[in-house]
Amino acid sequence: MWAGLGLALVLCLLPGGGAESQRCQEPPEWRIGEESPMLDARGSVAVVALLQLDLILCILKRLEDLRVKLENEGLVNISYVVVNHQSPHSQKKFHLLQESVSDHIAVYQQDDHQADVWMTLNGNKDDFLIYDRCGRLVYHLGLPYSFLSFQYVEEAIKIAYCENKCGNCSYTVFSCFILYILQKKTP
Repeated sequence: MWAGLGLALVLCLLPGGGAESQRCQEPPEWRIGEESPMLDARGSVAVVALLQLDLILCILKRLEDLRVKLENEGLVNISYVVVNHQSPHSQKKFHLLQESVSDHIAVYQQDDHQADVWMTLNGNKDDFLIYDRCGRLVYHLGLPYSFLSFQYVEEAIKIAYCENKCGNCSYTVFSCFILYILQKKTP
């Protein structure tokens, strides 16, 4: 119990990778090609990971494991988005990213002729941005809080999933009601 309380306290006090002033705001508009991942994710909790190809395959494996774990706990309707770095080296290795995740995690390659998504989101390598169903930023976790071997990202997703950290969201009530029903059916 104390560990969970301590983790919740830490999440409340996190500096958020310099995004404290952005908390509970909708993200700036960003696109990759003609797609708008944040608009596509409206109505679901969105997990946006800013990753660069170095240890990324290990991170993606852990992200996939986390996705499966949360889904097994009844947390469904979560959009997982990975935005690859814009550098030429990262662009060349993009196919490795796509091949290393399931279809449940969308991997995007930035076009070098468009604005850098990482800069638009005020993000850095290995940052995780967690948005509620209404598209508002709940947490912006940077290193070391974004290491998936710790529970900060998982707890941030759970908070965005069932708490109204940024105020009421019409999508939240229905999803948490379904989660409540699923928990009642499992012994």
